Amino acid sequence: MYALNYLKSVVVLTAIFTLFSCSGKPPLKPNIVLIMADDIGISDIGCYGGEIRTPNIDRLAREGLRFTSFYNMAKCNPTRSSMLTGLYKGGNGAVHIAQLTGKAGYFNIMSGKEHFDAWVPDYCRAENVFDHSFYFWATTEYFLPPSGAFERPFYLEGKELSAAEIEFEQAPMYKTDFITDRALKWLDKAFNRKGPFFLYLPYHSAHYPLQARPEDIARYRGTYMKGWDSLREERYQRMKALGVLPEDAELSPPEGNLNKFRGPLVPEYTDYYPWEGLSAGMQDSLDLEMAVFAAMIDRMDQNIGRIIDRLEEAGKLENTLIMFLVDNGSCPFYSNKIPDVQPGPADSYWSLRSTWANLGNTPYRQYKQCGHEGGSHTPFIARWPGVIKPNSITHQPGHVVDIAPTLLDLLQIPYPDSIHGYPALPLHGKSLLPVFEGKERGDPEYFISGLDRFRMFREGAYKIVKMNDGDWELYDIIKDPTELNNLAASLPEKVNELSGNYARISKQWEQVPDEH
Repeated sequence: MYALNYLKSVVVLTAIFTLFSCSGKPPLKPNIVLIMADDIGISDIGCYGGEIRTPNIDRLAREGLRFTSFYNMAKCNPTRSSMLTGLYKGGNGAVHIAQLTGKAGYFNIMSGKEHFDAWVPDYCRAENVFDHSFYFWATTEYFLPPSGAFERPFYLEGKELSAAEIEFEQAPMYKTDFITDRALKWLDKAFNRKGPFFLYLPYHSAHYPLQARPEDIARYRGTYMKGWDSLREERYQRMKALGVLPEDAELSPPEGNLNKFRGPLVPEYTDYYPWEGLSAGMQDSLDLEMAVFAAMIDRMDQNIGRIIDRLEEAGKLENTLIMFLVDNGSCPFYSNKIPDVQPGPADSYWSLRSTWANLGNTPYRQYKQCGHEGGSHTPFIARWPGVIKPNSITHQPGHVVDIAPTLLDLLQIPYPDSIHGYPALPLHGKSLLPVFEGKERGDPEYFISGLDRFRMFREGAYKIVKMNDGDWELYDIIKDPTELNNLAASLPEKVNELSGNYARISKQWEQVPDEH
C-alpha cells in the first residue's frame, strides 16, 4: 500500500512539474557572446577546411551550428554598421543591439574594434550603449611600435588612453591579448551580478599589418612551402568532406585582385601567378608571410579559448549563446610601407597578397570590398546548448543584418517605437532563431553586400553583382555558388528585374534623416 501511495505521489508531482515546465515562466534569457574576426577567408578556419589551428572555434562548431552561406557587407565599417543596427543603411532612428540588450536587463560589455559608416548616429558609439567599453577606431598596430605610440588611440569608457595606460598581462603587449584581458575583467564583474550579460568582442585579427608573436609564427613556418595552388585544392577537398560547401560548389579558377579603386595595383602583390617556378628564396619569404597570417588567427583562437574557459569555470557556458563570424573575406590590398621589413615584428607593415587571400576565400571569387562571394561570404557559427543541435550544418542563407532581429526574438521584448527622440527605423533583417532551432525560416526577400562600385543584390536563387562599377553580372547562386557562369547576356530581363528592385530599395535609404 505504501509503495502504491508513493507511486501515486510521484505521478502527481511529475504532472505538476510538467505543467509548470510547459506553461510556467519562460526559460532564462541566455547570456550572449558575439565574437567578430577581421579580414579572414571562409576556408582559413579549421572547421571550414583550413589547416590553421583553431581548436576553440572548432569546438563552437562541434557543439553548435555552422552556416555554409552567410553574408556580410564586404568591408569592416559597413558590416559592423549593419550588424549592430539590423539595417543595410539608416541614420537617426537606428537602434544598436546593445540598446536592446540593455532594455532587456543585460549587463553590456565591449572590448575591441569599433568602426562605423557615417550614417550611424553618435548615440550608437560604444561609450553610449555599453556599460563598459574598451575600443579603438579602425586600423592600429598589434604590438606597440618602435615610435612608442599606436597609430590611432584606444578609448576606455570613451576616454582616450595613451599606450602606457593600456593594461596587459603578457609582455610585450599584443592587441589580441589585451583586448581579451579587458573583456575577462568585466566578465568577472558580470558573474558577480544578477541577470544576464552581453559581451561584444570584435577582434582586429587578421587585418593588416601582419604582426604576430614569434612563438606563434614558429608553429607555421614551413607549412606553406607547398604553395597556394596545392593548398587551395586541399582546402577545397576538406570543405567538401566536412559538408561546409553549398551543393554544386566548384573550385573557381585562381584570379588576382581586380579592384581598380583600391591601389596601387602592384603585380607582385595583386596578380595571380603559379607557385611552381618561384625561386627557393621567394618561396621561403612567401611561406613566412602566410605563416604570420596563420599565427594571428591562431592567437585569436587562443584568446577565444580564454573566454570559453572562463565561462565554463564560472558555470555560465551552458546558458550562453556564443556567435562567431567574420566581417568580410580575405584582404589582398597592398601597403606602400611593405618593402623594408619582413612580416612579423612591431616595425613591419606587410600586407597579405592576392594569391594567399585567394587561398583564404577558397573556393570563391574575389576579395574584401567585393559583392562576389569571396568578399561577402564568410563563416558564421552559433553555439547554444538546449536550442542548437550540436555539430549541425545549415545551407539556409543568412546575413549580418539578421542578428539584431534574432536577438530581439530571444530577448522577448518589443522593438522600441523611438530612440533618442527619433522614430525607430524598422529592422531590415529576419530572425535566425528558427534556423537555430533546426527549422526552415523561409529566405528573406533579399540580401545586399559589397561596396557601391562592387554591389551585390540577391533575390532567391539569383544574384546580380558588379565589379569596378561595371555592368551587372548575373548568377544562379544555387546552381553556381562560385559564380563561374555569368547569365547576364542570356537573361537580360532577370538583370533588369533585380537591378530595378535594388534601385527601388536603395532609394528608400536616401529618405532617412542623417545628422552626419
